[in-house]
Amino acid sequence: MNTAIGNWLLFIGTLLFIVGIVVKLGFFSWIGNLPGDIHIKREGFQFYFPLMSMIVVSIVLSSIVAVIKKLF
Repeated sequence: MNTAIGNWLLFIGTLLFIVGIVVKLGFFSWIGNLPGDIHIKREGFQFYFPLMSMIVVSIVLSSIVAVIKKLF
């Protein structure tokens, strides 16, 4: 039982490390700059709501979860 948990923790840690490197290199710089992201700037006020970016990320994550569910 403990080895299974350890293996999962190693897998998740490695995955987070790889995602961190990819983000640090700038491959996800398009997030927050898509058409449909709401950004309002006024004097003394700034509002930012990345609507389209959240939709794209949601679709990608849902697709990944669906593929993983089919495999296991």
